[in-house]
Amino acid sequence: MGAGILGLALARELGRRHPGLPVTVVEKEREVAAHQSGHNSCVVHAGLYYEPGSLKATLCRRGGSMLREYCSEHGIRYDELGKVVVASSEAELPALRRIGDRAERNGVPGLRFVDAAGLRELEPWAVGVAALHSPHTATVDFPSVCRRLADDVRDGGGEVLLGQEVEGVRPVGGGVEVSLASGPRRFVAAVACAGLGSDRVGRRNGAPEPKVRIVPFRGEYWRLRPAARERVRGLIYPVPDPRYPFLGVHLTRRFDGEVLVGPNAVMALAREGYRWRDVDLGDLADLARWPGLWRLARRHWRTGAREMAVSLSKRAFLASARRYVPSLTMTDLARASAGVRAQAVDRDGSLVDDFVIDVDGPVVAVRNAPSPAATSSLAIAEYVADRVPVLGAA
Repeated sequence: MGAGILGLALARELGRRHPGLPVTVVEKEREVAAHQSGHNSCVVHAGLYYEPGSLKATLCRRGGSMLREYCSEHGIRYDELGKVVVASSEAELPALRRIGDRAERNGVPGLRFVDAAGLRELEPWAVGVAALHSPHTATVDFPSVCRRLADDVRDGGGEVLLGQEVEGVRPVGGGVEVSLASGPRRFVAAVACAGLGSDRVGRRNGAPEPKVRIVPFRGEYWRLRPAARERVRGLIYPVPDPRYPFLGVHLTRRFDGEVLVGPNAVMALAREGYRWRDVDLGDLADLARWPGLWRLARRHWRTGAREMAVSLSKRAFLASARRYVPSLTMTDLARASAGVRAQAVDRDGSLVDDFVIDVDGPVVAVRNAPSPAATSSLAIAEYVADRVPVLGAA
């Protein structure tokens, strides 16, 4: 369920493993990649930040290699532009070294530390006291990847049902019944890759209350106008705050030459709240009943207030970018589209960092798959396919 990159990759993987098995992707929108897979900065992460041994670390490294090969096979644009994680002050150097150590333990290739002069060689317009350079960080056209994966599913004999919202999921007679607006459908198993609705799909199958709840965080972007794009050669990132899974406002040159500035991270007022005026009272009431939200708010309200200020003020957003490219001005920025991140929050108010995948009989639910899920998608598909019980998996 879900025609984002993860759901499509998994459907393709199941079709390849079980020839002749009918595989169906069900998606409530009328196009693939309508949400997270089509509203992001299109970065293929190398695996710098993730706890060694975690699912994120292992699946990001394998998934990135698989994605590069897949794009080469199908002629999809994939550019290794390289990335610098910049320490803007001496105080950030210990954290930068920790990132480098973690990245080396994750097997990220080609890493090197550079001083301020070395940073200027890589990014002449950028400033900082030092940086970690990851030459194999790339950008890719993720919507094109999704469309190609959908074609793979169809070519393998499967189907992609668009405009069909899942209204219920329940185990029946050794299989699963999925209720759609067009009527019920029966399958031997179901995998929920529902992104922003992943916790709700889980609740619709009669299973116990999920241990986590999805809280939508909107990431807003500006873009550099054409005259300013030359100031960013690749990807320029800050040293992230280790308390959060968000990486902070950064500058990203994409595969198409566009340069994005962002994203920030503010709680959206709807599951699909791409703008401040997108408000869903039902979504808000649902979140208000989750104790983890209030514990999260009490713990991090100051950070939330700062992120809101950046959201509401172009000048504040510019200031975040000018820490690394100080020549940028207000006229260099133009509005770009936003994305909404499906972030799982535990009952205790903690932001769940790693991927979370639950198995409940014939139903497998992907509970948390934030960045780098798109990078990792082909590897996550392998991992999940190994765990569909009724297909003889572990």
